[in-house]
Amino acid sequence: MNDKLKFNFYGGTGTVTGANFLVEAKGLKILFDCGVLQGEMIEDRTNRSPFPYIPTEIDYLFVSHAHLDHVGLIPKLVKDGFKGKIISTPPTKDLAEAVLIDSLGVLRKEAKTEDKPALYSEEDVDDVMKVWETFPYRQEIKLKDGLTITMRDSGHIIGSAMLEISHDGKKTLYTGDLGNSPSPLLNDTEIVEGLDYLVMESVYGDRNHASHKESKEALEDVIEDTVNSGGTLMVPAFSIEKTQEILFEIKEMMVQGRIPLVRVYLDSPLAIKVTDIYLKYVDYLNPAAQKIFSRTKDGEIFSFPQLVQTLATEESIAIKDYHHPKIIIAGSGMSMGGRILHHEKNYLPDPRSTLLLTGYQSVKTLGRLLQEGVKTVKIMGETVNVNARVVSLSGYSAHKGSDDLLNFVDASEDTLKKVFVVLGEPKSSLFLVQRIRDNLAIDAVAPAYREYHVLD
Repeated sequence: MNDKLKFNFYGGTGTVTGANFLVEAKGLKILFDCGVLQGEMIEDRTNRSPFPYIPTEIDYLFVSHAHLDHVGLIPKLVKDGFKGKIISTPPTKDLAEAVLIDSLGVLRKEAKTEDKPALYSEEDVDDVMKVWETFPYRQEIKLKDGLTITMRDSGHIIGSAMLEISHDGKKTLYTGDLGNSPSPLLNDTEIVEGLDYLVMESVYGDRNHASHKESKEALEDVIEDTVNSGGTLMVPAFSIEKTQEILFEIKEMMVQGRIPLVRVYLDSPLAIKVTDIYLKYVDYLNPAAQKIFSRTKDGEIFSFPQLVQTLATEESIAIKDYHHPKIIIAGSGMSMGGRILHHEKNYLPDPRSTLLLTGYQSVKTLGRLLQEGVKTVKIMGETVNVNARVVSLSGYSAHKGSDDLLNFVDASEDTLKKVFVVLGEPKSSLFLVQRIRDNLAIDAVAPAYREYHVLD
């Protein structure tokens, strides 16, 4: 068994979040991602449960990218005895530290509600960073006896990586999350050919997105309609990638005179910090974005006169005192917590206002309920009527649609022996499984939790 590669599915099965996969080969135990399961609360009992493996026995943890559902349980892993090395690209390490520290506020509030200690502390995050190493894309990382891992650009968020395993002449790829290419800021997902096995995401395995051009036009229309109505446009945005992309688009529209010059509030300390990290790693952006950066004063490709960044809580509270049409971009992206909740409580009852959803909304989250059209919601203990318009723009998703996922598999059609479809709701994963079988005649399955496969 030790001479073969064993892939264990300990998370991200039957659900989009909670990525946690264990690879066993050459006597090594290697984790791919260690994320929280996201739903109504991060402090879900599942996230508090013991790991389905022994943390002290894990040799390496490779991190595909820095979203919480891929990194959120790393401090718990280290706290529970992990002594190995954590490996990612440089941007992913910086982003993960920012995300984990920022999440502490929500964790502490939820833990207090549950009358339990928080899942982890700042000291635990410090311990994580002490054992975290970084490598660039496409550098072969040698582990043991010809077993190597190479990180490939997935185009999902800055620094996001697919993990390619070379083992006894065979090539296996774990995709993490695959970006919705082309992106205004990021490089296209790297083409990987000659795969023997593929473990891939399926968030949108059963549907496609509008094109980026169509989505940009729709964003322009939503802004104009809301401003002309005298309302407020609320954008619950993921602090990594989504916020930077939307800021970039709004700035370009204003510069070109395509939308009114209204005040834009970036009301997210994490997004402000993440934007600085984007500026630190400009060489990870696509050539077009790098060119704009080189021409822009002080390199501020996300900055413009109408932008107001509100770091302090008092500044955030004061937004409601500005009684003119405005745009508010705030976290969290699924309305699970953060400052967006205050703005939703203030403006969802206003029929002139609009809530714009630009990313995946997980089951049981407030964002999902609003997307499904509920007319009353509970926010911070209060019943809030939903009179505002709710608009979803899937073209701004950071994930590939169904056709693009199929095309990604097609690049290795001649060599692939099996595809494992994970990180999706069951209907999405199973739909993609069937498409791969029917269109490409490749064996494909959606593994269950704790299922394992020996790759020969």
